[in-house]
Amino acid sequence: MGDVMFYVWLIVVILLTLLELMTINLTTIWFVLSGLAALGLSFVTKNFLLQFGCFVILGIILLIVTKPFVTKVLDKKKQKTNLDRIIGMNGIVMKNIEDMNYGEVKVDGKIWTAFADEKIKKDEKVEVLEISGSKIKVRKVVK
Repeated sequence: MGDVMFYVWLIVVILLTLLELMTINLTTIWFVLSGLAALGLSFVTKNFLLQFGCFVILGIILLIVTKPFVTKVLDKKKQKTNLDRIIGMNGIVMKNIEDMNYGEVKVDGKIWTAFADEKIKKDEKVEVLEISGSKIKVRKVVK
C-alpha cells in the first residue's frame, strides 16, 4: 500500500499543478506544496489518515498564512495599463450622456464612448470611474 500511496500523491500533485497553471489565481498552489509533503510522508509511514491529515492541515495553514502576503506582493508588481491610468482622471463631455444613450467624453486627449448613472450635458466636467470594454463610466464632477 505504501508504494501505491506514493503514486496517488504524485498524481494529486500533478493534477493540482495543472489546475494551478490553468487558473493562475494561486488557488491550488498551497495544496500542491502540502501534497508534496504528504508524498514525502508516504515514504515514512503507510498510514493514509496521517498522510491525508498532513495534506489537508498543511494546505490550509499555508493558505491562511501565506496567501495574504503573496497576494500583496503580486498586487504591487501589477502595473496599470495605458487604459487603466485614465481611471480617476477628469474629462469634458463632448456629446450629451443620456438615459439609454451613450455620449462622448474627451479624456487625456482621446474621445471615449461614455455612459453614466445620470444625465450629463455637453461641456460639463466628469471623472472617469471605470472602463467597461471600450466604454467608460463617468460621473459629473461637483464644483
